[in-house]
This record gives sequence, structure tokens and C-alpha cells, in this order.
Amino acid sequence: MSVADFPAFEAHRIELSTDACIKCNVCQSYCPVSNVTDLFPGPKYVGPQAQRLRIGPSVDHSVDYCSGCTVCTRVCPSGVRIAELNSRARAAMVRARGGPSLRDRLIARPELMGQLSRPFAPLVNYTLQNRLFRLALQAVLRIDARSPMPTFSRRSFRAWHRRYPYRSDRKVAYFYACSTEYYEPELGEKAVKVLERNGYQTLLPPQNCCGLPLISNGDYAAARTYAQRNIRRLLPMARAGIPIVATSTSCSLTLKQYYRDLLDIRTEEADLVASNVFDICEFLRILYERGQMNLDFGEVDLEVAYHAPCQLKSHGIGRPALDLMELVPGLLPIEMDAECCGTAGTYGYKREKYDIAMKVGETLFEQIADTGAPVSSCDSETCRWQIEHGTHRPSLHPIEILLQGYEGKA
Repeated sequence: MSVADFPAFEAHRIELSTDACIKCNVCQSYCPVSNVTDLFPGPKYVGPQAQRLRIGPSVDHSVDYCSGCTVCTRVCPSGVRIAELNSRARAAMVRARGGPSLRDRLIARPELMGQLSRPFAPLVNYTLQNRLFRLALQAVLRIDARSPMPTFSRRSFRAWHRRYPYRSDRKVAYFYACSTEYYEPELGEKAVKVLERNGYQTLLPPQNCCGLPLISNGDYAAARTYAQRNIRRLLPMARAGIPIVATSTSCSLTLKQYYRDLLDIRTEEADLVASNVFDICEFLRILYERGQMNLDFGEVDLEVAYHAPCQLKSHGIGRPALDLMELVPGLLPIEMDAECCGTAGTYGYKREKYDIAMKVGETLFEQIADTGAPVSSCDSETCRWQIEHGTHRPSLHPIEILLQGYEGKA
């Protein structure tokens, strides 16, 4: 029996789960970061072991090298919340330093960066691809010049959606995320079309960044502000019984779990919103299990190397994207067994962590190359950008591949 058998206890006192640690080293053996660098001593040492000595900030700043992939929590046989302990320790350390650095403040606000860059997107994109500018950015802000910068879009997904004509009695609310609005509007458009094929009209409730980049960079205070605002804005949808779907599995995990477990937002409103949030492939698989999914797929003669990102695994919902892709005639999805791509959101953009991120992702990049598949697929946007960076091949969201099936083209 472990603390995982007592959900109320576990939810309210993550720190006390430390006492269940039996020092078995399972988390150490699975940790993708400590296996490639000595800068991170491993989840056991900076997690439950260090927690016993903590009063306020972390006694060991190496906790900042934890990527937050959550594999340690998932594999712990005693139910110790190791990743959550490390995240809270980082937040305490950041508070003790007087707040995040300028770099961490900037990269933790993709929504703000998108809003500022959209009017000048072509110029911003050109500048960000300029090697001299990237080297200057590296020198001043310590953002690695080699990191895979996303491309800003001049198009707004929300603006496109306002003109989209489809209407239905069946509705879903779409939490489309910063990446869809400012970097990948085409993904949002394809998600809307896939939901339409299944008889659902998408609604776009007011929303802001989920706050995960802030959490990952230890800025819990700002993340709580973002979270409270999202809860207020999504609550009418949840109260109306309208499912809330997300194409970013990181965002859906944050709405489902992190607001409660990491930010300590424990209200009926937060619980109601969380219980109505679904990863989009999870939602479609539920429709399939109920016999309500449109299976009118055309032939798609394509091999796809599929990587389940860390955040998806933390949902505890299996591999819904893989299950869905297997429904498309001719499509051959091949699941990779590498644990992590390495980028961990903003982690891989940092000068001191870029090489670590690439070493972590090396196994995945090699596995994708070995399949010979012309394209890969992943549920997380930053993971897709990292995979493209490491393999030099396109990486698509599973929804994009499903739409190919519906449209009957490869």
C-alpha cells in the first residue's frame, strides 16, 4: 500500500509522499536527464532525499536541471510525487532569488511573444533565422543559438474561426492554446474540420495561456493568475456540460491536473473545469468506444513514426492517437519506445540545457530515422518542433493525419 491509495492525502500533501520513498532507484534508472549528464544527480536525490532537508528554497540548485518530464512520478512503485516535489522546489528556489531571470520571464510567455510578433511576423521570423542575431540573443539572454525557434504566423486562428460556417446542435469548446493561435493556425483549422466530420461544432471560449511555461520556469505566482482566469472563462462551458478539448496535450494536462496538484487551486469550479477537459484524441476515442465516431476514412498509404510525449503519458489515458490512426485504412503507425524527446517545453531553448536536451532526444531521433518513415507524429507542439530539429523530417499532430484519412489523401 502507498500514498497513491489515499488520493485526498496525496492531493493535499505532495510533500508528505516523500515518506513512502524506499530508495529503490527505479526513478534514477528511468530518468532521461541524469542518464546523459552529471549536472543532474537524479530525481531521487533532488526529490524525496533532498525534500527531507528543505526549509524554504531547495538546498541543491541542481534541481533546476530537472526537465519536468514526470517519468519519475509515473514509474515510482511507492507513489511518491517526485516530479511535483522537484517542480515545487524549483519554484521555491526562484522565489528565493527574487523571481525568474529576464530570459525565463520571456520564454515563459508565448502568448505575449505571439501578440507582439504577429504584426511583424515576416520580419521577426527572418531576424530569428539570422545567425548573428541568434548569437547575440545567446550572449545576452542565454537562449541557445541552435535551438528550434518556432515560426510566428501572421494569420489568427480565432479570426479564421469566426468566418467558419459549420453549425451543429452538438458542441465542444476548443482550448486551442498559444501555439495554435500564434504559430500553427493550420492545426486549429484541421482540428475544427475533424470535429465537424464527427458532427461537432467548435466554440472558442475566451482563454489565455494555460500557464505551464510559467510553472516550468518556477513562476508559480504568475501561473496562478493565468490559471484562475482560465477557470473563470471555461467554467460556463463546463457548467453547460460542453466538453473542453485541446490539441496540445501539455495544455490539457495543465488544466486537468497541474492547477490542482501544483498550484493548489482546490475549488469546486476548478474541479468542474478539470473533469470536463479532454485531450482531443482522447475525446475522439471516447466517441469511437461509444460507436459515435465517423469511420468514413479513405485509403492513406503512409508509414508514420509515432512518439507519445511525456505529458500525454502523465494523463494516464494510454495512446488514444495511436488507437485512432490504426483505424485509417493503409496507414501504418509505428510507436517509438524512446522515453523523451528532450526539449521539455522551454528547457531545450536554454544555453546551459540545449546539449542535454539533444542528448536525451538522440535515441528517439535515431529510432525515427531507423523506421524509414517519411513523417513522424506527436501530440505536443514543442516536441514536434524538437523532433523536426533532430530528424530534419516533418512531424505532424495526429489530428492532421486523421484529416488526411477523412479527405482520402496521403
